[in-house]
Amino acid sequence: MSYYARPQYGPAFPARGRRVLPRRRFLRAGLVGALAQGSCYARSAVAAPATTDLTVTKIDRVTVKVPFRPVPARNMARELPHWKYSEICTVRLASGQLGHGETLLYYTPAAVSEEAVQRVQGRNAASLMWDDSLGTGLQMALFDAVARACDVPIHRLLGVQLYQQTPLSWWNIDTTVEDMASECREAQRLGYLAYKTKGRPWFDIWAQMEAAVQGLPPEFKIDMDYNDTLLTAEKGLPILKDLAEFPQTDIYETPIPQGDIAGNQAIRHATRVQIAMHYGNPRPRVAIQEGVCDGFVIGGGASRVVRQAHVAAMAEMPFWLQLVGTGITAAWSLHFGAVLKNATWPAVNCHQLYAHDLLTRRIKLTSGKAAIPTGPGLGFDIDWDVVDRFRVDKPLSRPDPPRLVETRWTDGRRMYFNHLAGVNFVVNPARRPGVVPYYERGVQTRLYPNDGTAQWKERYEKSRQGPLLEKD
Repeated sequence: MSYYARPQYGPAFPARGRRVLPRRRFLRAGLVGALAQGSCYARSAVAAPATTDLTVTKIDRVTVKVPFRPVPARNMARELPHWKYSEICTVRLASGQLGHGETLLYYTPAAVSEEAVQRVQGRNAASLMWDDSLGTGLQMALFDAVARACDVPIHRLLGVQLYQQTPLSWWNIDTTVEDMASECREAQRLGYLAYKTKGRPWFDIWAQMEAAVQGLPPEFKIDMDYNDTLLTAEKGLPILKDLAEFPQTDIYETPIPQGDIAGNQAIRHATRVQIAMHYGNPRPRVAIQEGVCDGFVIGGGASRVVRQAHVAAMAEMPFWLQLVGTGITAAWSLHFGAVLKNATWPAVNCHQLYAHDLLTRRIKLTSGKAAIPTGPGLGFDIDWDVVDRFRVDKPLSRPDPPRLVETRWTDGRRMYFNHLAGVNFVVNPARRPGVVPYYERGVQTRLYPNDGTAQWKERYEKSRQGPLLEKD
């Protein structure tokens, strides 16, 4: 089988067979010590001017409900309608400088608490900005404020700039065949060379790929996240080998449970497609030593991202940054892409989902890459007129409208998933063998609208305890 390589975004990585010695040297060098100390932070490349008062005097938070674009809207409505809600945090310094950050409220557990706000008040922003426990939006705002006070881009506070551009990926939840094809074309039109989506047993993934690649060049890459739903290497490999026949297929994320060492080794050795895993499971030393993946997915707060990125660099393994939100978070991510050597897989920020990215100018891509900001702070300004348009009261809890998701197979089987099972009410059952039918051709899924009929209500009640399977 011929090998189709992703265009190089950064330094070339050795072939799999030639990575053994560097990894052994890395392991001997003391990975355990690096992880235990938690001290692998990037050295700040600039100091604050002595005349600038970096004391935090005020913190404001605003909640916005940002609409999705039409294609994401009809697909996100099934499982993730709450991703519309974001909180913008503004920090004011004694010098008068403002800094801004964002938290996608119901995506991350690192939301900004009232306790964190009180802890920061009256203290030096530079002394607190590496504290991940403050929450995503507040930490981002502190970095933005300090960088603007120093008249430098945020990446100057993170480390030494290595790249002038960094790769980004276009993201969508699993979609219909037609929607995936149209989104790949839209991504290509806007300069992207990578598209990331979900592989799910309730969509025909063969038909998705067949339609998506029509008219796309081989250098446009499609990465698929299975979230464990292939279950085992034995069951999943025939599917993975089928999709590997498409030159655009480049990375599989978490095809089976990440803790299945032998299974992931078997998958990695049996396919040309690169395997990505979320950093931390299995433990980094095990993942590297056992060769269960080609690279990592890295996200979280600034300290965590930089610490994990340094481990990946020591192991000579690539990763993508997964920092999710609107254009504000995407701008934040660009700065990490500037200084982290092995952030050479396209970053996943998901800002393409939204009808507006909340910025006064868009993040533009050329040949799959975005330019690293050169202006102070984030390097982008927030469009406050748009923020005012989308401003809402912060929900008391995660918005969870009553809904059913319907999956249909060609033989007449139907399955109904009830939102009451929690955030991952569709994917979690598919992680358990025998609960959801395995990957098949011809399967389709939709949001099953509440038409007010007795049949809808009956299915809603019957599916409260788990997926409801019906047969003609």
